[in-house]
Order: sequence, then structure tokens, then C-alpha cells
Amino acid sequence: MLGYVTDRPTPVVDLLGRDDFDTFTALTEVHSDGWGMAWHRSLGDETEAISSVRNASIDPQYDALANQALGCCGLVHLRWATGGLPVSPANTHPFTDDGYAFAHNGHIAPIDHLEAQLSADSRTKLLGDTDSERYFRLIMQCIGEADGDEVAGVTRALEILVREFPNSSLNALLLTPAKLFAIHINSRVDSPVEALRELFESVEAMPASHATEYYAMDYRITDEAVHVISSGVDAEGWTRVPEDAAVVIDLATRDVTRLHPVPLA
Repeated sequence: MLGYVTDRPTPVVDLLGRDDFDTFTALTEVHSDGWGMAWHRSLGDETEAISSVRNASIDPQYDALANQALGCCGLVHLRWATGGLPVSPANTHPFTDDGYAFAHNGHIAPIDHLEAQLSADSRTKLLGDTDSERYFRLIMQCIGEADGDEVAGVTRALEILVREFPNSSLNALLLTPAKLFAIHINSRVDSPVEALRELFESVEAMPASHATEYYAMDYRITDEAVHVISSGVDAEGWTRVPEDAAVVIDLATRDVTRLHPVPLA
């Protein structure tokens, strides 16, 4: 996952630089089950999003969009489907609704217990099979119950998830009409080493940090932008996000505020 808030519309390739963008895209050696992007062209504009079930590294649409100045804020997701969940358009991130876009890196189980946290109205809006979409629907439900207060709603959703699913990765990006939320809650979750060993001959051949810190996130703050990225791009200039932290980035000011409290069980 990659999230960004910049002072002007900027191509994703330019955000990372060509070498680091190529390293990010090379994560499709693992995350080969589709890709998606979401963005605002400028502040106050509608959220736009596109996704595909194709491997990003061989999809010309992915490369074309990555080289366009789509917007001043957005997110990119490369999917590694949880075992048993279909690779289909309805299951491909980001999930979107009413100006919101959401991408998740992790697995929340059991899915039926996660779905049980949803209201009847939220369940009618489900289109696919994933835990990630249900995570998104819980966030949207909690924001609605908080009368549109996004910070209160996201915090409430995390309280529920940490209580009910303490051993799950909640790593996610949520793009709203005015904010970008970056959630890094996973301290009780181990890297999926056995699954990675099925794809690579050795630990050394795996993408950066995947064997030991698969759920790590890094951030970078400059005069022009705020960036957050998941593990796999071992580049200079990035700082590790503290464990079990969640922050909100204001799209207009690029101010970064930590959510308090992060509700750990």
C-alpha cells in the first residue's frame, strides 16, 4: 500500500522516484491478485477510483495511471488475496462509497464474526467476499453512527476490531473527502513466512522486510508532501511508523495527528 498527500497533483512514479516505484511494483511477485488506485484531482473534488484483477506488473493501465498526475492525494494497493477468497472485481481494493476509498493489508478472521458486527443496512451494501470489505463497511457504519465525525467513527471501529480480533492485522488506508487515515495496528501478528516460502527459494529472495516485518509501515514528510508505505521498499529517507499507531492527515494542510487513544486490548 502507498498513500500520499501532496501540494499539487503528482504522478505516483514521481512520488517514489523511478527506482523505488519499480521496487514497489515488483511486489507483484507476491501481491499479484489485482491492483487499485483512488485519488482526488484537487481538494473538494469527488473521489475517483479504478481497480483491476490483473497483475499490476503486466497491466499497461497501471503503468499509464502511475505516470499521470492524477491528484493531490490518493492511495495505491497491490493485492495478495487471502487463501480461499476469489480474485474478482468485487474483491479488489480499494472499496469505495460516497467519496470514501479504503484499502487493507491483512486478514481478519473469522469473517462471519466480522460480518456480525455490521448492521443489517451495512450488510446489504456488501458486494464481495472479503474481510477487507467488511472492515470498510464497519468503518463507514461507525462514521455514520458518529453523525459524520470521521475521527470518532474510525476510532470506534478500531475499538471494536481490536477487542474482537486482537490477533489480526488492521493495517489500512482510508481516503475521505477531507482526510487520509493511515492505520498500523498489527503487533500480535506474525509475518506470513510459510506462505512466502512457497513463493521464494530463500528468505534473502523475499522483498525487503517481508520475512520479519511484513506488516511494517514507513512514512516520509517533506515540505511538499506526506507519504506512507507498507513494507517492501527499503529506501532511504523513510521512518518506521510506531507499532499500533493510527494517524489522520488533513488533505488541506497536510497536518498529521495521531488518533488517541489507539484502543489496544
